[in-house]
Amino acid sequence: MTHSDNIEISTLAERPELAERLYDISDTWPEFIARDLVGYALLSRVPEEFPQYCVVATEGDRLIARGYSVPFDATPDGREEMPDRGWDQVLTWAFDDLRRGRSVTTASALEITIDVDHLGRGLSHRMLAAMRAAVTRQGIDALVAPVRPTAKHLQPGVPMAEYMRQVREDGLPADPWLRVHVRAGGTIEKAAAASMTVSGTPAEWRRWTGLPFDRDGEVEVPAALVPAHCDTRHDRVSYVEPNAWVRHVLRP
Repeated sequence: MTHSDNIEISTLAERPELAERLYDISDTWPEFIARDLVGYALLSRVPEEFPQYCVVATEGDRLIARGYSVPFDATPDGREEMPDRGWDQVLTWAFDDLRRGRSVTTASALEITIDVDHLGRGLSHRMLAAMRAAVTRQGIDALVAPVRPTAKHLQPGVPMAEYMRQVREDGLPADPWLRVHVRAGGTIEKAAAASMTVSGTPAEWRRWTGLPFDRDGEVEVPAALVPAHCDTRHDRVSYVEPNAWVRHVLRP
């Protein structure tokens, strides 16, 4: 548990009474992200099954930020610490390992969400530090993160592998969220080319985005990191989101 100003950051295991309030946060997640089926099926179970890997921030009685991570075993054949299918893959591995009673070797961050009224106050740095500490206390020495760069949506046509190499004059990443991770000691490793997949019909995507989706080809969607692909003949739209893998080496 950490204190700074009026803000208190704890693990959810330390503050279980906050479990019912985790979504009492005004966030900026786009509607289509919630349509990823892996996340829809499993993300809401993370706080219940892995509270020691989840961190929460409060200011007085108000919940102002949440952060989720999950442990998984990266050692079985066919697995690696930073899979190409990124976010979806580590989330499914975590629950598969839980069901099978496997020992775990690695933890992966899933999200850090901060209330819109508290953006720009350095809280993301503190939440990431708290998540690193929470994972360390579980005896795990690596935290990986399939990072969703916050400014990538401004360059949807740039491949993630190229985008994550962009740096400022001081050598730090040009992207603000990647910069937070690097300043915390993380290393940008590689792109997760197919980290999250959202598919649906053009009618569904119209509801989610307000865009027409009435012609074939790539469609740039606000807040999307790459264009979605519309196929009117087959009545489907697919969006495969890349993330940037960042690795944090943790020490007791």
